[in-house]
Parts: sequence; structure tokens; C-alpha cells
Amino acid sequence: MRDLELANRLLNSFSKIAEVINTRNLDYSARLDRILEVILEYLRVEQGSLMVLERKKHLVVRAASRAEIIGHEQTLDDQRSVASWVARHQEPLFIKDISTDKRFDRMCSNSYKRNSLLSMPILHKGKVLGVINVTDKIGDRDLLKEDITRLFDFSSVILSLLVQENLQQDLRRQQRILRERNQELRHQETLRGELSRMLIHDLKGPLSEVVANLDILSYTVSEENREFLESAQMGCDRAVRMVSNLVSIGKIEDGKLAPIKEVIEPGPVLAECLSSIKGMARIKGVELILEVEADLPQIGLDRILILRVLQNLLTNALGYCAGNTTIRFGCRRIPGKKRLEFYVQDQGPGIPAAKHRAIFEKYARISDKQDALVGTGLGLYFCRLAVEIHRGSIGVESEPGQGSRFYFSLPL
Repeated sequence: MRDLELANRLLNSFSKIAEVINTRNLDYSARLDRILEVILEYLRVEQGSLMVLERKKHLVVRAASRAEIIGHEQTLDDQRSVASWVARHQEPLFIKDISTDKRFDRMCSNSYKRNSLLSMPILHKGKVLGVINVTDKIGDRDLLKEDITRLFDFSSVILSLLVQENLQQDLRRQQRILRERNQELRHQETLRGELSRMLIHDLKGPLSEVVANLDILSYTVSEENREFLESAQMGCDRAVRMVSNLVSIGKIEDGKLAPIKEVIEPGPVLAECLSSIKGMARIKGVELILEVEADLPQIGLDRILILRVLQNLLTNALGYCAGNTTIRFGCRRIPGKKRLEFYVQDQGPGIPAAKHRAIFEKYARISDKQDALVGTGLGLYFCRLAVEIHRGSIGVESEPGQGSRFYFSLPL
């Protein structure tokens, strides 16, 4: 009958502890306090404490029947501490008479009514997470060595709470580290952005001077030197376009650039693009063929932005085309839709299907080919952003060895 009573009391205590662990409105310290109360009630002792191993070698009192010792610390190598001995040896300890045990701190001995003490390690995968200490048995009988078994029953239950808290602490630590790293990354990104803006701003002035001086030289240069002048002009044009792309990309990403639309005829815009790019094509030995569908309607768009999109697509095509090839570009109406499609079709090496989407991302490059006309991978990214703020779409049709057809469509 007595065994059945003890079993029922133990089950009832476990039920109370499980309820405490699963209660969401109690913090970690309150849960430990309540669990210790249940353990002391079951063992029928007056005093006890729960110590948690923190910072790898410090046992800290986190729950105790005597509130004044909460927060007290003992190192694992403390030779006067019973709890430290238990943690180091990873085994329970029963002391029949603390007054005669050298491991017990004499400063604390006067706080207890009885002489016997039990101390039990809380172990997880061979490591100590904490220690339970109990003393001052209620009634006529003092604690016995057999009471270790009863105390052991609770160590596994407490273990779940300590493991849960350790996991939550690790999670909070990782979250804090992640927040700090994100803050540092944002700071670095801000610094890089400011540096880029300053560099771009500083480049615009010298480039404008070079372009102006080259334009003046074009009126006086001899025919034998004209090719060198044209190469220099094209180099400046590419540099100006790259700087313009960087400026526009930054503004579009920040939401500070809206298209300034005007109603235009597609043909003249394409002809202007041809005029600005034909010098490069001549030097490369590539033929440019302009194709404009008859009776195209007018369309509202930002002429400067769309002209730069076309120039980027054509320059990109020239960069990957060999000599004695053809590039066709133009505009057509999309059947059944109120949209116009602009396109650039080359006879270059082509692009694998797996890269069709990626090439429009920032800093993406079609291949590792090195060419004076191949830039940093910002050209197609700028094209995508510029088309999208016109509520348009951009894409590519290509297969390796079959050339590429870049296109974008805009609503009428």
C-alpha cells in the first residue's frame, strides 16, 4: 500500500512539473522555482536548490528555498563545494553528516537544521547541465541514502527544461549575432553606396571634358588619324553610358526615378540609335540592319531611357559578335496585343537556357569572354529596370551556337 501511495505521489509530481514546463506565461526563473517547490514537497524536505552550469565552469543558484542565495556562484574547481564535487565527478552524493565533511562550506552549515544532504547531477549526453541539492527532512527521520533514487527520478524531468532553455539561449545568441552582422552589412552597404555616388559624380565632369575635346578634334584631325579618334570617342561613349547606367540604377532601386514620357514615333528613335552605334559596328566589321514595321503607332515613353536600353542591347550584341556577321534590330507590333516589341538579333555564340533569366540580374555576365565592348554586367540589369518602370517586360531567345534575340515589349 505504501509503494502504491509513493507511486501516485510521484506521478502527481511529474504531472505538476510537466504543467509548469508547458506553461507559456511563466519565465525560466519562475518555472525553476515552481519545479523546485514540487520536488521539495514530494521529498518532504524544507530546503533545496537548483544550480545551473553557466559559462562552462560556474554553477549558479537559479532557484532556492532560501531567496538570499539565488544568484550565488561556485566554480567547478571549488574544493569546499559539494555541488562542485558532484558536477566534476558526475555522480550523486549522500552526506550523512555535513558537520564532519571537509567538502562542505562551514560558512553555510549553520543554516541547516539537520546534518544529512543529498546532491544529484543533471546530466545530458555525458555533460553536466546542473545540480539539485536537498536537505532538512521534515519529520522525525533524516534523509537516507535511499532517497537518492527519489531525487534521481526528477533529474530527467528537469533536464528537459534546461535543454529547452539552452536551445533558446543559443537561438537568442545566434539571432543577436545575426542582427549585429546585418547591421554591419547595412552600414558597409551604405558606405559603398555613398562611395559609388561620389565616384560617379566625380567621373561625370572629366568625361564630359574629354567628350567635348574629342568632338572639337574631329573637325581638324587628318584622315589617317581619324580611326584613332573614333576609337577614343567610342571609348568615351561607353564610359559615359556606364556612368549613366550606374546613376540610373541607383535612382530606380531607390524609387527616385520615374520615366518622363513623351509621345514618339519608334522609327526615329531606332534611327538615332543606329547613328550612335554604327561607328563601333564598322570597326568590328559587323553589319547593322534596321527593321521597322510599316504603320507603327506612336507610343508614350521616356525617349532617353529607351534609347539607352537599345544602345545597351546593341553594344552588348557587338561585344559578343565576330566580324563579318549581321545584327538585326527594330520594332514590330505584337499581334492581338496593345504592345510594341523592340528587338536586337545577333549571330553570336548564343546563351544556354539556364542563363536566360540570370543574365538580367545585377553584375551577371553572359560569358567570361573578354572584349572592349563587354562591361561589368550592369548593362542588362539597367535594361530590365528601365523597361519595368515603363510597365514592360524584357527577355531573350537563344540557344548555344544559334545567336541571340533580345527583346522588350512596352504597352501602347
